Amino acid sequence: MEEGIHISLAAERLFSLWGIPITNTVVTAVGIAVLLIIAGFVFGRRLKLVPGRFQTAVEAGFEYVFGYVEQTLGSRALAQRYFPLIATIFLFILVANTLHFFPFVGHAIGLEDPSTNGLAPLLRAPNTDLNTPLALAIITFLVVEISGILALGLLKYGSKFVNFKAGAIGFVVGLLEIIGNLARLVSLSFRLFGAIFAGEVLLLVMGVFVPYFLPVPLMAFELFIGFLQAAIFAILTLAYIKLALEEPHGSEHAHAGAH
Repeated sequence: MEEGIHISLAAERLFSLWGIPITNTVVTAVGIAVLLIIAGFVFGRRLKLVPGRFQTAVEAGFEYVFGYVEQTLGSRALAQRYFPLIATIFLFILVANTLHFFPFVGHAIGLEDPSTNGLAPLLRAPNTDLNTPLALAIITFLVVEISGILALGLLKYGSKFVNFKAGAIGFVVGLLEIIGNLARLVSLSFRLFGAIFAGEVLLLVMGVFVPYFLPVPLMAFELFIGFLQAAIFAILTLAYIKLALEEPHGSEHAHAGAH
């Protein structure tokens, strides 16, 4: 029974490229990116003026999400700027979260691992490796901070975090804002990693002990969790961008008082 269960917290190393270790989650993530690019190119080439059912459904979904982004940011121009990022994050995470349901992902196809003298899976769901959610969180963090600086200017954006004119309480609040922004890296990455890795472990264990009945509803539930985690990550990214683009509280009050 124990030989049938293999759970590895760290991604398995397949080979090195220019001294950089390449793991199975990196290979899978690159494959997902290529797949999404090809799918987008093919779908774009097949767009018709009189859409069919599939094109109509896809366009309706994109229009709904774009409308939500526009409503949140309060500007169509901002929605056009950030919608590709939000949609890409959602689609990448969604595809990555559903990969471990496919039979060719996991131990079905593998390479020999010299460190363990065993078989290392060639493909592994990227979000079961903390490095992938952390990389996505870092991208989101950088986009948010850079967007705030470009929209408000370095000094005005920095006044959200360091403002000596607001007194001791304002200074402490600014420090808490800094800590809160940095904590986003932890919350975004660990939420996604924990949900997906725990789901994969649960399915693996249930597949060994109760292989015929229980895994089916669990798989449906994990599909829902994968979709939910993709939506949460994308929505939080949108919310953080919205907060970064807002004027500092002090300037808002001053602007209101001037009128």
